[in-house]
Amino acid sequence: MAEKTDLTVENKLRQLFALQEIDSELDQIGVLKGELPIEVSDLEDEITGLETRLNKLQDAVGEVEHEIAKHQANITEAQTLEERYKKQLDEVKNNREFDALSKEIELQGLEVQLSEKKIREAQAQISGKQELLTELKDRIDGRKTDLENKKVELEKIIAKTERQERKLMKASKAAQKGVEERLIKAYTKIRKRYRNGMAVVSVQRDSCGGCYNKIPPQMQLEIGMRRKVMVCEHCGRVLVDGEIAGLIEEAEA
Repeated sequence: MAEKTDLTVENKLRQLFALQEIDSELDQIGVLKGELPIEVSDLEDEITGLETRLNKLQDAVGEVEHEIAKHQANITEAQTLEERYKKQLDEVKNNREFDALSKEIELQGLEVQLSEKKIREAQAQISGKQELLTELKDRIDGRKTDLENKKVELEKIIAKTERQERKLMKASKAAQKGVEERLIKAYTKIRKRYRNGMAVVSVQRDSCGGCYNKIPPQMQLEIGMRRKVMVCEHCGRVLVDGEIAGLIEEAEA
């Protein structure tokens, strides 16, 4: 038969405070890591975005280079036709043929000039895009260097704290099993409300150890009696007396 008896309020408070101490140590590891995990993620996203821009720009340069190749082919073809028509001039039999060939030679010359103009314009585009490519590559290299430095920094912290963090996470889960679900839900909700994650605090110098507002004497007396879970009327944190918090030794019977 299961031997699970209801815990006294005092035991509940002790377990809840013990859980808070474990979670506070985990929070300290999080503080030690600081914003590094977020910074690493942001840098990775930024690099991905920059590399996407780089690839699109390289594709654009490739398209312009393809256009240049087409114009160069047009020039070669036009020059070949121009040479052919010039040779045919020596064989013309009348003015009409001469005029027709002269017109074709002129047209091919204009075709060469137009293609050469298009090539110059395309080369100017490539020159501008190449400058952007250089800037993008330099920026990517810089961000990758930043990323590697952040990763090394983060890995060092993880290496120092990983074992302790795993141990504390295991201890936190174990400690949670000893606290009733209703209190765990309230505890978790309060922890999320405050940046320091403090949901269970002690009364210190007649004040709440979380928000530092004064605790009325009658309330302090009830907290010390440990007959019910008491919360700060200002911040909602669970309050325990100094003995549970280990701030003072329990009075001898």
